[in-house]
Amino acid sequence: MGEQAVTGASGTPTPDPTPDVTAGDAAAAGGDAAAAGPASAGMTADGRQPAPADVSGAGMSADAAPGAAGAAAGAASRATDITAGPGGVMTDEVGVVTGELTLRTEHADGRVTLRVQYKDADEWYAVTGGTAPLADPAALDAVHTVAVGLLNRPEG
Repeated sequence: MGEQAVTGASGTPTPDPTPDVTAGDAAAAGGDAAAAGPASAGMTADGRQPAPADVSGAGMSADAAPGAAGAAAGAASRATDITAGPGGVMTDEVGVVTGELTLRTEHADGRVTLRVQYKDADEWYAVTGGTAPLADPAALDAVHTVAVGLLNRPEG
């Protein structure tokens, strides 16, 4: 059996319809219709960009510290355990901290802030010089990776 082109009234090919996601489809996939997400993969048949869609939860959330003390409400953050190198990490509140620490990188109100705490402690301290403008919250992961690379010195 061969393929046939489907044409509209003017004789031009009609694009295949995009399937709609229904509650039944989503339930069969183990979710609900709202969680099914956008139906396009970033392209449309005519080559134009699709309308923006909310794809909440598509970003990275590993090591996030939601609701941690010292974090602003609604702020995004990343946290990683580190070992301070020789000389430790200078903080605004208590001076140098050394040893096993947790580094948290926060983004709120267009700024990024680095904080440390002794591992498993309650108090967080601002890293001296660890605040800068950061307009794009998507860059938080990159900033956190660089900060970990600079401050984590387990071998001294």
